[in-house]
Formats: sequence, structure tokens, C-alpha cells
Amino acid sequence: MTGLLEGKRVCVTGASAGIGRAVAIGCARHGADVAVNFGSDRQGADSAVAEIEALGRKGVAIQGDVAEPESATRFIDGAVAELGGVDIFVNNAGICPFHSFLDMPTEVFERTMRVNMHGAYFMVQAAANQMVKQGDGGSIIAMSSISALVGGEFQTHYTPTKAGVLSLMQSTAVALGKHGIRCNALLPGTILTDINKDDLADGEKREYMERRVPLGRLGRPEDMVGPTVFLASDELAGYVTGAALLVDGGMFVNLQ
Repeated sequence: MTGLLEGKRVCVTGASAGIGRAVAIGCARHGADVAVNFGSDRQGADSAVAEIEALGRKGVAIQGDVAEPESATRFIDGAVAELGGVDIFVNNAGICPFHSFLDMPTEVFERTMRVNMHGAYFMVQAAANQMVKQGDGGSIIAMSSISALVGGEFQTHYTPTKAGVLSLMQSTAVALGKHGIRCNALLPGTILTDINKDDLADGEKREYMERRVPLGRLGRPEDMVGPTVFLASDELAGYVTGAALLVDGGMFVNLQ
């Protein structure tokens, strides 16, 4: 444990599995107490909390569908009640139900927008209001995606939400700077999680994706911990706000 986040109180959405889970536990390794939001996977959330507590930190799991605006205030209020406040907020929850464009069901499009974009907006807003109330600044980090910068044939509903999350961090960096709140985006490349496991079950497609990555492999959820801790840390990133950091093994720049 490095203590970069010693004594900090962290909230992470979508933290029962994948990137969110890895980030929540990773922040605890660096000294933070952590509140994890989850939708339906109570077992995953509870096991994440157990790992956080095994590291000697306080953990709490709070259920809520991020697509519902009221879940944002419920999550933040619950975190304040259990941890005493919120210093770092990580917006991670997201979905990507792959589907073709021409016959995109309205409900798939709208659900993706509500979870990824609306959920991010109201969660970030609730966290920011708490940080302003506390008066000590803070750090807000949103998981955007390489998909904010490139298109995807079966992601016409998804890529706009990730571009929106990136833009949200840029605008909130301006809006919240006067309160000492830093807002930054992380842009993961292809990370092996539940969101893409079915798509990458195709061995040929997985090999193609791996060949596109200069570092020679797809990402793991744990690859997102270091960049998150960097942006969360006042010591390391105290003058970083409105930034976007690609974490993709070099995939974006590999055009050959």
C-alpha cells in the first residue's frame, strides 16, 4: 500500500465486477475507504466490500440503478452516512448491448443513453454537490472509452454516450474548478470484462483485436487502477483537470 489515497473516501459506480470492482479494491490498496454502487449483483458487490475490508479499509455496498436520477442522491447520501463524506468519485457504470444500426430497437438505444449518459450526469452532479458542501475540493473521474474517439458498426448507440461522458468531464472541469474539484476522463481500450465477453468469445475476432494492440494483449480491469489512482491523487495530479487519458495499450495510434 502506497498511501496515495490515505484517508480519502471514494465512491465507484458499477463496482460489483470488471473495471469498477478493480478500481474500488485498488483505491482501498492505496488507503481509501470505498463505497461501491451496484445494480443487481449483490454477491459481487459484497465480495468486493469483503476484499476492501480485508485490506483494513471501510467498505459499503449501496444498490441503485444509475439510470434512475434518484439513485444518484441515494448513493452519495449513503456513502456520506457510512464513510463521512466523498473526496473522490469514479463514474464507471455502463452498458454496451451490441446491435446493428438500421434495426436498433428504441428501448435498447434509450436504455443505453439512460445508463451511460444520464446516469453519469446525475451521479457526477450529486457527487459534486457533496464536494462543494464539504468545501475541500475533490476529484471526479469518469470512465469514457476509446469509443469516444472512434466509431463502431454495432455501437452506434454506445459511442455517442462515451463521447458525451468525455465532454461532460471537460465542461464540469470548467464549472467546478472554482470549487477546487478536478474532473478528468479515462478512455479505456478493449478491456476484458463482462461487457464484451460474448463479443470476444469469437477466437478470430479476439486475435484480430490483440494484433491491433502494440503491447500485444487486450486490457485487464486491473490496468485501470493505476491511471485512476493517479488522477485521484492530489499529490500526483493536483494540477490536472479537464484531461483525457487513453489506456489502450496503444491501439488508438496503431493505424498500420
